[in-house]
Amino acid sequence: MGYNWTERCRHVSFGLVKGMKTRKGDVVFLEDVMNEARCRMLQNMAASKTTKELEDPEDTAEKVGVAALIIQDFKGPLLSDYEFDWDRVLQSHGDTGVFLQYTHARLCSLQRSFENRIEEQFNPAYLQEPQAIALLQHLLRYDEVLFQVSEDLQPKHLVSYLIMLSRLASIAHRTLHVKGSLSEVATARYLLFKGTASVLANGMKLLGITPVEKM
Repeated sequence: MGYNWTERCRHVSFGLVKGMKTRKGDVVFLEDVMNEARCRMLQNMAASKTTKELEDPEDTAEKVGVAALIIQDFKGPLLSDYEFDWDRVLQSHGDTGVFLQYTHARLCSLQRSFENRIEEQFNPAYLQEPQAIALLQHLLRYDEVLFQVSEDLQPKHLVSYLIMLSRLASIAHRTLHVKGSLSEVATARYLLFKGTASVLANGMKLLGITPVEKM
């Protein structure tokens, strides 16, 4: 096709996905899987009490559903076979793409609440809590993880990193409050969460996932 990067391409072998079915039957086409993911995600969002008012629920459901499929595919060694289960793939908690999207949306909601009210300069001395330190230390590993993925072409390293980042962010979000804190403390915590959202979004994009800001 005339692209100059063809000589740098490498084929990476992958295993079998067992048990993947849609309501249409046993023969599975990508379009059917995508439609199934979107429909199931729409149902889950409609049943959830935490779902926000969305301009385009179907678009959000598709992006979250695609994230769920990609994370399920990439969280183990690419050569390994695995059993596919819709309920497990679309869980909002656990090692899923839905959890990553949900965490990113929560961090974006926090940013919307305080944007234009927080300075970009902060004193790191106000990030001494164990939850803040754990999150900072994990953020520092990002370039190391990307290097590892580039070396062995296994996206599972990045997936594991993002899942742990989301867990640490969720713990910190519950305990390190921005609202009601002293100005210096609020600024430090806000910028920590803003940086976390940026890394989480960047990592998802590298995996082919479009981050959502509301869900």
